[in-house]
Amino acid sequence: MDVIAILADATRSALGPVAALYALAAIGLNIHFGYTGLLNFGQVAFMLVGAYGVAVPVAVYGGPLWLGVLVGLALAVVLALLLGVPTLRLRADYLAIATIAAGEVLRIVFNAGFAQPVTGGVFGLSQFAGPFYAANPVPPGAYGLGPLVFGNRDVWVMIVGWGAVALATVGVFLLVRSPWGRVLRGVREDEDAVRSIGKNVFGYKMQSLVLGGVLGGAGGILLAVDAQAVTPNTFNPVVTFYLYTLVILGGAGTVLGPVLGSVVFWFLLSFADSALRQAIGAGYIPPQVIDPADVGALRFALVGLGLMLLLVFRPAGILGNRAEMRLGAGGSGVRRRRLPRATRKPVEGASR
Repeated sequence: MDVIAILADATRSALGPVAALYALAAIGLNIHFGYTGLLNFGQVAFMLVGAYGVAVPVAVYGGPLWLGVLVGLALAVVLALLLGVPTLRLRADYLAIATIAAGEVLRIVFNAGFAQPVTGGVFGLSQFAGPFYAANPVPPGAYGLGPLVFGNRDVWVMIVGWGAVALATVGVFLLVRSPWGRVLRGVREDEDAVRSIGKNVFGYKMQSLVLGGVLGGAGGILLAVDAQAVTPNTFNPVVTFYLYTLVILGGAGTVLGPVLGSVVFWFLLSFADSALRQAIGAGYIPPQVIDPADVGALRFALVGLGLMLLLVFRPAGILGNRAEMRLGAGGSGVRRRRLPRATRKPVEGASR
């Protein structure tokens, strides 16, 4: 087995464009779940509207790419408003149901035959990001060190993708340390307490949903540009749970948690895939035990087992603070004091 090649493949995945776009979408989900306590089970829906928002104006209507980017971000805002207005005044589970349903409804609608003239149906849309690659300032060639090599196309996407991740991370860092961010944490911990001091809880929730949704839409835009194609079935519910994995792995309610979670997740996933394939090819694992066709599914099982062990020994994630994830505790680590249950005097003649 070539350990150097395995590590190179894993590092390439951890630093590549896919890790960047997932990190961007996970930062948005962290604003929802980690800082505000919103149960958004449909972050993939924001990615879908962002991806098709950039693809449709360019591929179908011949518009400029910059207009498609603006349309994708605007559609993410509209989707957040459509989901948030009827649900954010209700219990948290209503938002969870609405978001996961929205993701599936959008995927099915974009797959439908009547939508094919606009969305391309099951075949999707392709070849719409030409202006982005035409503006690539990186000269043709391979860039890297030893076996860790990227093409100039991937380098350009990585520069834009990780640059967007850096901007989003700095923005979140500044926001969560502002009075606005402290109110969000208060909403996560005790809505009634925040409401009692005159804050509009619904408004803060809506702002959080919109901001996180826009970052999810930006992740979808980057996914579409990187692949130069979008199909509805790419945006299935599993993507949202990958994003939750990144947030929890890195540490929910932390600034760098989603970024680190994305890097570690894609490193482990690629490492498991490459190691299993080389072990089968070298004869260390007989094909009768593990068929090469099953490696794709088995790698997720191995990574899932590792994540289970992490949650057992460090449930707050790599960077997380246990106080951030403990019910009834805030970012300051101060646990709420439980009041003693009031005692009642027995009433004469009452049966026990």
